Amino acid sequence: MIEFLQASLDTILNRAPVVPVVVIDDAAQAVPLARALVAGGLTAIEITLRTPAALEAIRAIAAEVPAADVGAGTVLDPAQLAQVRAAGAKFAVSPGATARLLDAAAGEALPLLPGIGTASEAMALIERGYRFAKFFPAEPAGGVPYLSALASPLPQLRFCPTGGITPASAPNYLALPNVVCVGGSWMVTRARIAAADWPAISAAAAQANALGR
Repeated sequence: MIEFLQASLDTILNRAPVVPVVVIDDAAQAVPLARALVAGGLTAIEITLRTPAALEAIRAIAAEVPAADVGAGTVLDPAQLAQVRAAGAKFAVSPGATARLLDAAAGEALPLLPGIGTASEAMALIERGYRFAKFFPAEPAGGVPYLSALASPLPQLRFCPTGGITPASAPNYLALPNVVCVGGSWMVTRARIAAADWPAISAAAAQANALGR
C-alpha cells in the first residue's frame, strides 16, 4: 500500500514546483481560489486545518475543481486523517510524524507527506517505505545547506521544504537534487483571499509556477 500511495504522491508533487499553503476563513471562497491557482499552473493545493472552514473548503474544491489536487495540511492525528480523506482530499500533510499517525496512514487510501526536521526522522520514514517528506520548518531548521547535506547519505528521500520560503529563496531549494517542490503561502495571502483578488492570485501562481523550471 505505501508504495502505491507514494507513487500517487510522486505524480501530485511533480506537477508544479510550488504547493500553495492556504489558510482559508470562508469556505465560499475555496472554489474561486482553487480555480485561480489552477489557472496559474499550481494544481496541488494544501488547505490547512487551522480554521473551521477548512474541511468544507476541501469538500468544495474536491467536488467542483477536478483539475486541482486538493490536500489537507496540519493533519496531526488518525482522526483528522480519516476526516480529510472522507472530505475528498487527495493527499495529506503533517508538520511532523508520530508513530500513531504513520500507522494510521498505512491503512488509509490517502497519500501522506509527513514532516521531518532531522536525519534520524528521515531515516525512520525510509524504514517505512516513504520516498517523500515535508522538511519543516525549512528556514529555521537549516534551509538549503541542511537539505543539501542530506542528499548524499539519504538519496532515497525527496523533500517538499516548507516554512519561511519566499520567491527569492525558492529557486535555491528547487535546484537541489533531493527537492521535488516547495511549499509556500506568498501567492495566497489572507489579504488577497479576503479581497477576492483572484486575478492577483492567478498571476502570482503563474510566477511561482515558473520558479526553478
